[in-house]
Amino acid sequence: MSKYKVTQSAVSQLLADVRREEIAIPELQRPFVWDTVKVRDLMDSLYKGYPVGYLITWQSIGAHLKGGQVAAHQQILIDGQQRITALRAAVAGLDVIDKRYRTKRIKIAFNPVTETFATLTPVIDKDPEWISDISALFTSASTFGFYKKYFEANPDVDAEVVEGNLGRLEQLKNAQIGIIQLSDDLDVETVSEIFIRINSKGVPLSSADFAMSKIATYGDRGRNLRKLIDYFCHLAIAPHAYGDIQTNDTEFQSSGHLAKIAWLKDDSEDLYDPTYSDMIRVAGLVGFSRGKASSIVSELSGRDPETRKVDEARIPVAYEKLEAALDTMVKKFHYENFIMTIKSAGFITPDMIGSKNALNFAYALYLRLRADSEMSEGERKRIVRRWFVMSMLTARHSGSFESTWEQDIRRIGTLGAAAYLKQIEESELTDGFWNVALPASLETASTASPYFQTFLASQVQAGSRGFLSKAITVASMHQQSGDIHHIVPKDYLQKNGFPDRGDYNQVANFALTETSINISVSNKPPSEYMALMAEQVESGRLSLGEITDGQDLAANLVENAVPEWLHEVSSSNYREFLAARRLLMAGRMRTYFEQL
Repeated sequence: MSKYKVTQSAVSQLLADVRREEIAIPELQRPFVWDTVKVRDLMDSLYKGYPVGYLITWQSIGAHLKGGQVAAHQQILIDGQQRITALRAAVAGLDVIDKRYRTKRIKIAFNPVTETFATLTPVIDKDPEWISDISALFTSASTFGFYKKYFEANPDVDAEVVEGNLGRLEQLKNAQIGIIQLSDDLDVETVSEIFIRINSKGVPLSSADFAMSKIATYGDRGRNLRKLIDYFCHLAIAPHAYGDIQTNDTEFQSSGHLAKIAWLKDDSEDLYDPTYSDMIRVAGLVGFSRGKASSIVSELSGRDPETRKVDEARIPVAYEKLEAALDTMVKKFHYENFIMTIKSAGFITPDMIGSKNALNFAYALYLRLRADSEMSEGERKRIVRRWFVMSMLTARHSGSFESTWEQDIRRIGTLGAAAYLKQIEESELTDGFWNVALPASLETASTASPYFQTFLASQVQAGSRGFLSKAITVASMHQQSGDIHHIVPKDYLQKNGFPDRGDYNQVANFALTETSINISVSNKPPSEYMALMAEQVESGRLSLGEITDGQDLAANLVENAVPEWLHEVSSSNYREFLAARRLLMAGRMRTYFEQL
């Protein structure tokens, strides 16, 4: 059975089909993200007969269109909205909504002498040789009058050449654009898979893109839920955009959703700034116990997961669940308490968290646990903290994470979060993990390694000081200024038998320290700079940091999981030093985890 058919449509026919909603665009108010150069290039490609990519449409049961109708035989546009919007702007002369949610016109100019397209500028607008806005030709009541006016303003041009080029420009409305029409009887998973695999302008589409398109098909409610996702993600990064949304999107404001996220205008937290893909994944776990975006699409399409048949009565219920999940996600109290929970585990900056999926699942877990009225907030936070750190240490949310998510959510529902977490810890965080697997995982040169970052988090959580620092903590250096310091200096190692980056840049050779201490150590081996420390302790004269007490120095080495025999380390026993420190770092993380 063919899963799709490919047809060609003239630009004018395509725009007419969109106007009559034979091709239904779920969200024409979504901001136009193309810049004018892309619009110009699209016109130029159509003029020259170049391919401009395919639009993708699909019959979607229960799709609500503008005006309140429900889609029957219309094709729903699920990819190609930016190209359609560009055509409507450049050819039909219609307004677009920009990134600041303001209505604006995009004008593409054309020079019929040189056959050049350009974004309209004041200079071009004053040059009679240019047509300032090509939509004027396509919407002109009389092309004869349009030609006549141009030649009157440009009496010296080659009339035959210009007339031919204007004729070619006019034929742009007959240029053919390919449409991939997905078969009406395809199931949601197949449509989602096709959607993901087809490239649009070289950019792979994601299942989240597909879900966003599906969400917006449910009338005003769907469009505003899609905007809620978009705007939350946007404001989390750019709080100043709130005023633009408030001023320019009255439909969304009147829906009541804007009030739910108004608090973001004063938010400066950047530990967890979810993308719309993250939002959809968390909403799927919270509202449907589903980890795959395609499964969410299936739910919103009314498909019964047991019978695998479509039941349209399920559609409004699914949107109720989606809205409830989004509402709990964007609530200020929930969001801020979750952030505090993660920070209380020592993960205080975004660059400490290499797995966004670990954060996503932890947030979904926190929100689901809030539904348990008998669980205390302290117990809820303890479980979320331990789950998050466990997932960082075990890479639980990498690879085929969506299937793991669904399995975890099911078992949490069956066993309870605390019991299931304990089961995972007993099976995966064994003595063998802490004593063998984790030290082996620390044998890496990547400071982005989740194992090294978890070690730093353990230092933050314990209030540890920087290497050889008397008072400045690892936490303050993370947030302000601090150096990743080579305990055995790089220059020293390079000159003494370790020229390879993979040797001297081992994370077991790294510690956070003050810049001034790093400079003072320079390229001295540990035997030299620890001798300076010993002299400093004995005399009280400061030359390297501010520690002047022997017990304080020993405590500082413990805080940084550095062997007490650091003063004996040289190039000859460097590898033994690395092995010993990996064991100390792993032991430090074990103590940290057990105390969470």
